[in-house]
Amino acid sequence: MLKKAPRLKSTIKTRAKGNIKVRPASEAMIELMTLLFLNSLAEEAKTKAFEEKAVTIRAQHVRAVSKKVLKKARG
Repeated sequence: MLKKAPRLKSTIKTRAKGNIKVRPASEAMIELMTLLFLNSLAEEAKTKAFEEKAVTIRAQHVRAVSKKVLKKARG
């Protein structure tokens, strides 16, 4: 688990165009959506590693499924 608090709010502010205010409820929703996305990415990478008969999930498995998971997340 993470030992530091995530810096998602500062990341959003730096990437956003213009001055943006993120309320606490919105920040919580963004955190939850990020966790759901990472969870689905890990599940797909686990499936890919299992298909290749690998014991651990490696970067190549994550890269292989990332495009598919991104498309699914967009809707």
